[in-house]
Amino acid sequence: MDGNGRWAKQKGMLRAFGHENGTKAVRQVVEGCAELGVENLTLYAFSTENWNRPKIEVQTLMKLLVSSLKKEISTLQKNNIKLATIGNSEALPEKVYKELQDVIEKTKDNNRMCLTLALSYGSREEILNTVKKISLKVKNNIISPEKIDESVINKHLYTQNLPDVDLLIRTSGEQRISNFLLWQIAYAELYFTNVLWPDFTKDHLYEAIIDYQKRERRFGKTSEQIN
Repeated sequence: MDGNGRWAKQKGMLRAFGHENGTKAVRQVVEGCAELGVENLTLYAFSTENWNRPKIEVQTLMKLLVSSLKKEISTLQKNNIKLATIGNSEALPEKVYKELQDVIEKTKDNNRMCLTLALSYGSREEILNTVKKISLKVKNNIISPEKIDESVINKHLYTQNLPDVDLLIRTSGEQRISNFLLWQIAYAELYFTNVLWPDFTKDHLYEAIIDYQKRERRFGKTSEQIN
């Protein structure tokens, strides 16, 4: 969800103003996905690298996260949406962590869609932690090296309860992955748009999905094998 800062700068406003307006796009996308029957939506809300941003901006983002969670819980409940999170949650401020866990607990039985927030998330850190966990099990003879396959790795990732990514959308004209779900997007379709995140609407979401539907996903096979 990229472009909040540039959106605010274009309007002569502080970056915080862009982040605040970005929450409107979140609501549009979440509602749009739920209406379309999308079962899993993951939003890259705050990366491990984002901790390096100016302190005042990080504080603003954390306050905005807490207020958004409080404000949107009724919407999540009404639309039967479950909230989950991936990333190093323990690095989050205590108030943010508590509010996050509260909403996760209150929505845990919802089953229309799972909305996952990637918070303090970095894919390289996730893969590194996975290697450490599996290595420890090998060391303690819980698992043998010969038994390690993709399914074993998947079970040790933050996303162990989520399927691989089908479609990855990045806004604001940036055309890179930026340390997001590197293992999970091996066969994802990538969609890049110049629209800045605060301007992203349901219509833009529909355009991305229509584009995705036109693509042929071969997973290494030939067109003849697929058809």
